[in-house]
Amino acid sequence: MGLIALMTRLLTGLTFLTFMTGCGALPSRYIQQAEPGVTLTSLAAAPETYQGKTVILGGVVVDQQQQGPRLWLHVKNRPLDKDYRPHRPTINEGPEAGYYWMIVPDASLLPPKWKQWARITVVGRVTDQKEPRPTMVPASEPVLGLVFMRGWAMGNAQGKGAWEESVDASYLLSVPDGLHGE
Repeated sequence: MGLIALMTRLLTGLTFLTFMTGCGALPSRYIQQAEPGVTLTSLAAAPETYQGKTVILGGVVVDQQQQGPRLWLHVKNRPLDKDYRPHRPTINEGPEAGYYWMIVPDASLLPPKWKQWARITVVGRVTDQKEPRPTMVPASEPVLGLVFMRGWAMGNAQGKGAWEESVDASYLLSVPDGLHGE
């Protein structure tokens, strides 16, 4: 094995180890891509302003609906702290205590224990509010296409038991409706 290959493997291993030990809630590339300061309140008030843009929200998954390979997750919002960790809102009513939806293009990409996460931090692209939605998705609730999701364990476990998976919808193969051999 050459020196360059060995150094590449070592660097990859160290990066993975740093990533898995909870060095940060989100990879910096997502923080740089995201619109700064977007909250559920601002998103719900002017969804067309953020259409196609990347946002970061927190939450708790309260429901799921499978539609073919797609998984629709209904998420109760949890405001994020400065480290992008979701927490209960100080007031249990009002727009920040609302809901949004997240589309996972292929549910098989999620880790097996994702349902055990107590909270999530989501990086998603805001979808067009005018696109057709399943009947279960009210027009008043924003919809995000999943880009990245970080799961958090119960309590202040500093990410212990959490698992991260990066999903970039730009690189996923999809089959248009009607071409599934039906």
